[in-house]
Amino acid sequence: MHIVVAGKQVETGEALKVHVAEGLKTVTKKYFDHALEAYVTFSKSRSFFGCTIDIHAGRGLSLRGEGEGADAHRAFDEAATHIAKRLRRYRRRMNEHSRSLADERLPRSAETARQVILAQPLEEPEEEQLETAAPEAPQDQGDHGAIIAEAPTEIAHLSVSEAVMRLDLGQVPVVMFRNRGSGQLNVVYRRPDGHIGWIDPAAA
Repeated sequence: MHIVVAGKQVETGEALKVHVAEGLKTVTKKYFDHALEAYVTFSKSRSFFGCTIDIHAGRGLSLRGEGEGADAHRAFDEAATHIAKRLRRYRRRMNEHSRSLADERLPRSAETARQVILAQPLEEPEEEQLETAAPEAPQDQGDHGAIIAEAPTEIAHLSVSEAVMRLDLGQVPVVMFRNRGSGQLNVVYRRPDGHIGWIDPAAA
């Protein structure tokens, strides 16, 4: 597994990198052997250190853990513990995922889509300001803000429970997937109240 350790106003010496490598090895080998890469980022506030772990385990499966501590080592340990707790919750499905990756005969059941990040739209100027605006105003961006980033993403063929697992493990707000049962595009997302929402057009 390729591991990148970075620090924001934090010194990431050899001892910390060894601690990270050993900790990630302990977590990943217990649940799956096919993690591809991990990015571990440390930051520092006035009174504590922070750590974010992002692991890419292949086939669109990503895991994220965050932790805080009195020093960088403790912050990493807390983030790794959070990942381990989530993996324990999905132990059986993670084992199945690991076996499917090991079987090269399995087809790659995923579609490719485009993920776009839009800039926050600017507020509409007041009427008086419009009259005195300079002629070289920025070009209209349409009904959305300017595109500031885009990247390919996969729409995997999943059951609803598998999609919820990915939502939880990756700590992402939304997952779009093709429902393995109905063949329809579905969405699961984290509601403001903490519960999981599920959008299924086939049930409409």
